Amino acid sequence: MAVILIVEDDVFTREIAELMIQDWGHHTLSASDVDEALTLLRSSQTIDALFTDIYLKTAVLGGCELANQAIKLRPKLRVLYTTGNCITDKMKALFAEGTHFLPKPYTQHQLQDSVEDLLAA
Repeated sequence: MAVILIVEDDVFTREIAELMIQDWGHHTLSASDVDEALTLLRSSQTIDALFTDIYLKTAVLGGCELANQAIKLRPKLRVLYTTGNCITDKMKALFAEGTHFLPKPYTQHQLQDSVEDLLAA
């Protein structure tokens, strides 16, 4: 199974996502901001995918910036973005190539389908 790094500044949302993804047999790592996530991404820890909120409290488009930096560190990393806010064309232009998007609020089945699609890509 995969190791998925979850980056979400809302503790409750992050913990629920972790529990769901772990229930499907995957391992999770978690971070609440860009700096924590980059520390994990720079480590020797295996990370197969990044599931990140776009809007992080410490950085308005932090998830987009994080994904671009993460892919530079780990070129084969798969990325799934999420947000409960509107996605503009300007925002979409910041998405790293080949990444996926899941709008909030999402159901358990929507998250599971998105994670499976991401890992199959």
